Amino acid sequence: MNRERRRENSNHFLRSTHLEHVGKQAVMTGRKNKVSNMRTPTDEILESISDGVFTVDMEWRVTSFNRAAEEITGVPREQALGRLCSEVFRSSMCGADCSLQKTLKTGKPVIGKSGYIIDADGNRISISISTAVLRDGRGEVIGGAETFRDLSEIEALRQELEGKYRVGDLSSRSPLMQKVFEVLPAIAASPSTVLLLGETGTGKELVARTIHSLSPRNRSPFVAVNCGALPETLLESELFGYKAGAFTGANRDKPGRFALARGGTLFLDEIGEISPALQVRLLRVLQERTFEPLGSTRSEKADVRVIVATNRDLAARMNQGLFREDLYYRVNVVRLELPPLRRRKEDIPLLAAQFVARFNRLQQKSVQGVTPEAFSLFMAHDWPGNIRELENVIERAFILRGDGHIGIEQLPEELTKRGSKVGIDQNIRSAHEILDTQAIKAAL
Repeated sequence: MNRERRRENSNHFLRSTHLEHVGKQAVMTGRKNKVSNMRTPTDEILESISDGVFTVDMEWRVTSFNRAAEEITGVPREQALGRLCSEVFRSSMCGADCSLQKTLKTGKPVIGKSGYIIDADGNRISISISTAVLRDGRGEVIGGAETFRDLSEIEALRQELEGKYRVGDLSSRSPLMQKVFEVLPAIAASPSTVLLLGETGTGKELVARTIHSLSPRNRSPFVAVNCGALPETLLESELFGYKAGAFTGANRDKPGRFALARGGTLFLDEIGEISPALQVRLLRVLQERTFEPLGSTRSEKADVRVIVATNRDLAARMNQGLFREDLYYRVNVVRLELPPLRRRKEDIPLLAAQFVARFNRLQQKSVQGVTPEAFSLFMAHDWPGNIRELENVIERAFILRGDGHIGIEQLPEELTKRGSKVGIDQNIRSAHEILDTQAIKAAL
């Protein structure tokens, strides 16, 4: 609490007439100012606060430097006084982006701008700064003052919390997904086959890519194949490749996906769609770790980590005779089931913010976010298309919105119809309840 009070005093100090007194003191003491045994009340205030404070004259040389500034930068006061401020701080905000320079030009203070400095030991320290103009008793500008706050602890806490919500390219605050996050590093470190289950659009390929990026094979290729998008004969040649002359039109050798993924990871999406004949060939590859290209008489080594995925119930298909029992147990070594978006609605604000930031970069726009009314419809929707549907809704809104916030008028009819039936007020209350719960969990 005392530290917070000292920080509040610091901000108040910037906005008060104490800066004028500091300026007068700086002019009186000059560039070669030494620490005096006689301290004014302003000096005592400067020494007591936890924020770094320094002043400069019109030639950008440091005229005062408090105790906190010494501690944060690692530069003794005697070495800082009289030097150019850019030499003392080595900041990301020096030069053309200097906030103090803008303040002296415009006369307007800068409050809470984020950046970083390099301390005496070469460490990068995150800070926030505030600036003000110094004037003498006649109102003439005599220099500038700047306070800076060390955000290292806050940045470390932010990264720690972000690490709990993020693994690779996956982000989630849902307890259901947190269970998945907990086991991903161990799964990635193993060579075992992984079975990913989940509805369409739940991010199975993204999970597969995350496993690959965390694995020892991450320097080798990640190759994805949608088994449901290709007919059986074409899928077989895509997976295993073929030799010249294997069939009409095969004029040269073509490597298959197993060969292209050598040393890396092969992701077989919609594994439940392949035919029984191809299931036999795939089973042999998983068992023997070898395969034969079409038209070849020599086996090749399958040095790949296999990850398969499906939105079907493989156990039910096995009972119906549509999926081989031995292949099922071969791919079902490690199983991960991804929850649908309707069971992890607390992730909707996080995912929506990520999509907004992504489309702003891709489309060079400045959309600020989603209005509370639109969010209420997001929370009321069941999202049968899951994360992919949410992404499409955000992309559609970007087409209709150049800047500002995404509102109800930019949403598709399937969302607005639901909102009119349920009632906007009720949806807003539901959204607030979910967001409040999310905020409390994040704080805990």
